[in-house]
Amino acid sequence: MTKVTSPCIRNCCLDDQDICLGCARSLEEITLWHQASEEQRRQILDRARQRQQARTKDLPGAD
Repeated sequence: MTKVTSPCIRNCCLDDQDICLGCARSLEEITLWHQASEEQRRQILDRARQRQQARTKDLPGAD
């Protein structure tokens, strides 16, 4: 199985909920990344993807 790589795009800025605006991971997920198993990393990426989709859905003109 392919190794799960970090989604970090070096655009780190946390919102009010401590979610990175660059990769959509929580601060906790970012700090745990290097210790996480491949399965945990996949779960983190799934949650980040869901956050990113929810964020872009709320943008003006995204209807």
